[in-house]
Amino acid sequence: MDLAALSHHIEGKRPDLDNWHPPFCGDIDIHIQSDGRWYFQGTEIKRIEMVKLFASVMINEGNQYFLKTPVEKVRIKVDDAPFLIVDYTEKHTDQGLALCLLDNLARTFVLSPKHPLVLQQHSGQTLPYLLLHHGLSAKLNRNVYYQLAQQATEEDGLFMIKSGNHTYRLG
Repeated sequence: MDLAALSHHIEGKRPDLDNWHPPFCGDIDIHIQSDGRWYFQGTEIKRIEMVKLFASVMINEGNQYFLKTPVEKVRIKVDDAPFLIVDYTEKHTDQGLALCLLDNLARTFVLSPKHPLVLQQHSGQTLPYLLLHHGLSAKLNRNVYYQLAQQATEEDGLFMIKSGNHTYRLG
């Protein structure tokens, strides 16, 4: 199995957000903290299935986050990245060992050209993020970062990790 097939198999089907064009209906009091916890009107949303439902219709447009349905689009507040990478596994593919990254909603994404690792600035630090669909991203939590750092190789003073036959900068 190649990286693209593995990614398609793992991720499954998502709502067709690209074909929904609802009007903007204002802000809703949903807030995602930098630790990945979701709040509605100041109260933590503890039902993971509710968070997964909201996450399935989330988009990022112009550094603003929205929940988008066929009939409405509402803005929410996100402190950093809306998701965290909390664990990873390795899978053998035709292109070599692939890193499969697990987020805080128990979704798996294959580190690949479809979901690359990028470095971004946040609060004065350069941190690694996994790019997802619809402009979204997931920040690597500290534990995963250090585990991957142990596997990294140094190239020209940069720390690099491999997934399949692709190389990504970790730091």
